[in-house]
Amino acid sequence: MSDIDTDTDTDTDTDTDASIVVENVARAFGEVQAVRDASFVAGPGTVTALIGPNGSGKTTLLLMLASLLRPDVGQIRIAGFDPVTDTAAVRSRLGWMPDLLGSWNALTVRATLETTARLYRMDTASAAARATELILLVGLEQLAAQPTRVLSRGQKQRLSLARALVHDPAVLLLDEPASGLDPQARVDLRQLVRRVASEGKAVLISSHELAELDEMADGAVYLQGGVTASVESVTRTRSTARPWRIRAVDRAALTSALLAAGVDAGAIVVDRDELLVPLQGEAAASALLTALVGSGVAISTFAPAVGELEHTYLDLNRGGGE
Repeated sequence: MSDIDTDTDTDTDTDTDASIVVENVARAFGEVQAVRDASFVAGPGTVTALIGPNGSGKTTLLLMLASLLRPDVGQIRIAGFDPVTDTAAVRSRLGWMPDLLGSWNALTVRATLETTARLYRMDTASAAARATELILLVGLEQLAAQPTRVLSRGQKQRLSLARALVHDPAVLLLDEPASGLDPQARVDLRQLVRRVASEGKAVLISSHELAELDEMADGAVYLQGGVTASVESVTRTRSTARPWRIRAVDRAALTSALLAAGVDAGAIVVDRDELLVPLQGEAAASALLTALVGSGVAISTFAPAVGELEHTYLDLNRGGGE
């Protein structure tokens, strides 16, 4: 896993080049306050994870970013434009892939993409060329002539992603894009998302698959009870204890070396042929690994038992960032 920068910048006054700017946004439905206070920045060329439990306000926030809901208070900018006052400009620069996107059952995959392109005012030739490009990009070439009603859930997800990309948007919003995808398709999705970001687009992904997000995200926004976690609270989670998975050729020798390095015997957990040890931060992990190698133990595995995003998410839910 690459290092994840969870210190999502919230200084919206100075980040004028950001593709997504959210500042003190709130939205209620009657007495239900879905989003209370959301602030974050996602710049071009980055993948940002939007993380939170069910009911935390993620979908409501995405709908506001997509210009489908008006915030009660606060400001949003998508590629420099306000979704409320510059709706057409935002939609021309925004690709939106909701969790479930219906399809025209009688249309083929190719016709669906050509029709979507025409809705973005592409001419017939350009729409056909773009459809061909996207069919290859998302791996639906074998199904291009089939009606969308025969597609599986995962295949419809791929088609939905292609539709979101049809007008080459500057900003891409993805809500549970890996839902229904098989393992190979998930790998392909990760590669595609990173490729899209490398082209300078800002990608915001909402997903419960934190291991997937760990593989592709540059940063993260944590939403709890409609409020985005502060940079300070996220930073504090990095110093809290996190389990590390350790394996050695000789487990008895490993246990002895851990005890000699000062690890509390009661904190060591046996998990099949590995040991789990809680460590507080990267510096503690580095020091322990140095001690184990120096003691002559043949280490074959030394890695966090959970990803950076999952650790931060769980710790924030426990109040560890407060």
